[in-house]
Amino acid sequence: MALSPQFPLLQRLAASVAQLGWRDSAWLAVARLLECVPGGRCALYRYQFVAQAVAPGSLCRGRGQSIAVTPCLAEADLPPGPERRPGALRERYRQGAQCLLARDKSGMVGWIWLLRHGCQEDEVRARYALASNQSSWDLDVWVQPEQRGGLVFARLWEEANAVLYAQGVRWSCSRISRFNRASLGAHARLGTHALGTATFIRCGRWQWMASSLPPYVHLSRRPDDIPCLAFDTSSLPHYPSLELTCRILKQ
Repeated sequence: MALSPQFPLLQRLAASVAQLGWRDSAWLAVARLLECVPGGRCALYRYQFVAQAVAPGSLCRGRGQSIAVTPCLAEADLPPGPERRPGALRERYRQGAQCLLARDKSGMVGWIWLLRHGCQEDEVRARYALASNQSSWDLDVWVQPEQRGGLVFARLWEEANAVLYAQGVRWSCSRISRFNRASLGAHARLGTHALGTATFIRCGRWQWMASSLPPYVHLSRRPDDIPCLAFDTSSLPHYPSLELTCRILKQ
């Protein structure tokens, strides 16, 4: 039975549960409460880690060629994009990240960042390590809101796949917010393997982590006390070609 419009809070709760499930909806409610702490001193992040196959082939089969995807080699050359933590983009380049920009006639419409040897997390104190030299890390796949549901996401992945495959990579690992069902769904349509989850709670200088991966639980107060989560894709199969899934995306 539909909820009465006189109870908007219950409507939002029902929508959240329908989209995220009870567990992640409860975590999201805690995250919203922590956001109310003055000064942004507290926050909660809940991550899903996945691996996506890198293989020869094309996602778009020639479609979306009006969307050009090219590397951006320096922070100074980045066009205005989504707001990120101050210094985060500079830190990515310092780690050796490669940024691929998607552009159409209107300008930049998306980006993806690639790191060959794991990465330092932007949002929390954590390090992601890769056990296999045939693995890479991708992060911050972003598409202009008005372009979501089109071919920008697929074109970014098509070019990223070509770049990584040429470097000998066979699996690309990433973390996605458990609260971002749109991103989880987009990755799932391209075919992913789940690698684990982690929840981080930050209050002032303190940070608590609970993860399905070693070290499982971590509590720290110092900036240099950073948990390291390792991802090993060596036991995952190699695929001979990409799944041609752009047919499920809008042209």
